[in-house]
Amino acid sequence: MTDILNELGYLAGASRFRRISEKLQKDGDKIYSDANIKFKASWFSVYYVLAKSNSPQTILEISEQIGFSHITVKNILRELKKEELVGIKPNPNDKRSKLVELSKKGKELQKELEPLWLSFSNMLKDLFSIGHPDMIGILNRLDREINTKPIHQRIHRPRGDFVKIIDYKPSLKNYFYELAGPWLLGVLNGALEEDDKFTLHNPDKAYLENGGFLFYARFKSEIVGCVALKRLDKDTFEFAKLFIDPNHRKLGIATKLIERCIGRCLENDAKELWLQTTMSMPQAHKLYYKLGFSDKLAPPQMDVLERTEKIMCLSL
Repeated sequence: MTDILNELGYLAGASRFRRISEKLQKDGDKIYSDANIKFKASWFSVYYVLAKSNSPQTILEISEQIGFSHITVKNILRELKKEELVGIKPNPNDKRSKLVELSKKGKELQKELEPLWLSFSNMLKDLFSIGHPDMIGILNRLDREINTKPIHQRIHRPRGDFVKIIDYKPSLKNYFYELAGPWLLGVLNGALEEDDKFTLHNPDKAYLENGGFLFYARFKSEIVGCVALKRLDKDTFEFAKLFIDPNHRKLGIATKLIERCIGRCLENDAKELWLQTTMSMPQAHKLYYKLGFSDKLAPPQMDVLERTEKIMCLSL
């Protein structure tokens, strides 16, 4: 039988997500049933919020934490209440809302569920990696983009009127110096380090020939950002020379370039992604922390630059 969703391509995007979701929930229910645990996959997100909360939650608080609609959360809570897994009581601070928490039975069930969740998580990691090693990152980016600008607002937007991250090709070589060169000269008061002199003019030899990568950000027809992904060894990368055109710094380009670096690391089974920075870039540090980087000492395989004042690492 013909799968019409395949024929529809991108037009069936929402339908494909729904179909995959329904299959995952159906199989999840089967896993709980096989383990003789009376639980439904569709309850997981709401139940998990309550299991990890130190105090009772309102329906609105639960909804905001998982991004589900108010009515969806209410329906799930109704089913959990029926199974005596949650307690619901009036909110003394707001008569319009109620407070929800796990019941004694619900807390006891958590001990049985957590080992199963770990196995389920490992299985899903393997499954999602079939689609792409950075599938969770892809879903996060889709979610963020839709939240930032809903689809109904995008429908009349010109095609190409968005930031696209592209790989290196010879015609883009000179943009690396044109973008990062002037910025770095300013940072270093016009005196480039020896490493910079070579890499800025020869990014292909400096990075690609050693197993690394180069990415550029394109907005409309302009190249407006760049970053290098340097291979340190078979399991480790470092990103460097991240630069965004000052006229295009409100488009989330830095985040997109770093996320592409993370995705490429995952595609290469890397274990760590490193970076070097200075203390004069606090806004950049906030972004790095947000993306999961933490302060670390330099690994032995890293060539630390003279200007470096801070080193960070993301475990993959």
